[in-house]
Amino acid sequence: MNDMIRKEYAMSKEKTAPSRRQFLTSAAALGAGAVVATAAKAADPDPLITEVQDWATGLGDGVDATPYGLPIKFEDDVIRRNVEWLTADTISSINFTPIHALDGTITPAGCAFERHHSGAIELAKDDYRLMINGLVDKPLVFTYDDLERFPRENHVYFCECAANTGMEWAGAQLNGAQFTHGMIHNMEYSGVPLRTLLAEAGLDAAGDFKDKWVYVEGADASSNGRSIPMEKAMDDVLVAFKANGEALRKEHGYPARLVVPGWEGNMWVKWLRRIEVMDAPVQSREETSKYTDTLADGTSRKWTWVMDAKSVVTSPSPQAPIKHGHGPVVITGMAWSGHGKIARVDVSKDGGMTWETARLANPGDDKALVRFYLDTAWEGEEWLLQSRAIDETGYVQPTKAQLRAVRGLNSIYHNNCIQTWHVKANGEAENVEVS
Repeated sequence: MNDMIRKEYAMSKEKTAPSRRQFLTSAAALGAGAVVATAAKAADPDPLITEVQDWATGLGDGVDATPYGLPIKFEDDVIRRNVEWLTADTISSINFTPIHALDGTITPAGCAFERHHSGAIELAKDDYRLMINGLVDKPLVFTYDDLERFPRENHVYFCECAANTGMEWAGAQLNGAQFTHGMIHNMEYSGVPLRTLLAEAGLDAAGDFKDKWVYVEGADASSNGRSIPMEKAMDDVLVAFKANGEALRKEHGYPARLVVPGWEGNMWVKWLRRIEVMDAPVQSREETSKYTDTLADGTSRKWTWVMDAKSVVTSPSPQAPIKHGHGPVVITGMAWSGHGKIARVDVSKDGGMTWETARLANPGDDKALVRFYLDTAWEGEEWLLQSRAIDETGYVQPTKAQLRAVRGLNSIYHNNCIQTWHVKANGEAENVEVS
């Protein structure tokens, strides 16, 4: 299958390459402005310009028409979506961020994916309690108002489900960036460092932090809980109560959740109710039978918390085809790494045979999404479109073949392989595997 796709791509490139070269040559001769000009229509009479339109003949909505602002109706397809056959019931399921329709880096809260183990609960601020117990000097219980009295911090972080792209282990499965890579969001979180709350309870009783853990637990019926090494808990973990400047949404853990930067989303416990300092991990369901990485020999490795460097082209992609015809086109996508900042993103149009360095929209933030762009041209040639991320540690996003060589085909979690979109001559794109 891979050879056939590459052969078809090579044949299409031979047929169309001269016209593409001619386009780029003529554009260079006329200057940068010529490239921009080709992306607009000639100045023929256009009724949308020459005639008064309905929206300009009367009054619009007043300032109180929507007390809480909502997206305009023309963008009603930019929504979270689930895959019905993926789980037995939506109560314990996931939906996907429409990453193909977004730009920039901040995910609107109303579009940010959901993952529930027993449904999203309604917990009022007045009823909220957070207990800290275990190996502490004085067990404490905080109310929501208590949390807001502590010095707080603001940070932009990505949250990615460990199962993001998990369906692709066995081959190209889901035809859309939203479904292959949409278990991710990137938001600005406001909250109190966990170390601040632990210090309030006192940690002399814990002794040496080297072998100590905290067990964090949610208030929902699933009692989803995870063990976190004390070293991480005392580093950058937040107890957050705001996202993108407003209160957390119900589905994101209102009124308070844990934020564990760079680590798998299952550890970002929602409706956080208890933090217990312990001298060993709990070995809960979510860190033994689940959220472990199955290897080729059938054994599984655990404690694989960090989300490795990853990227995906969001446009063109199956849900975002090229519609405007030949000429200038912007290839865009996003990259992230749980190890720190993204240093570079490369883009390939030929299935990884050659690479071009993309432009980062802004310097990479620590453990946050970065947007990349490759400003190029398209003359109808077929592309095998890929991106690969390189983070500040030097880690390079692997191919699927490289991952399979270590883990085989049976894994579900931590698939950070390079994704391929087959962009066809008509501008449509399809999920294919070039590993």
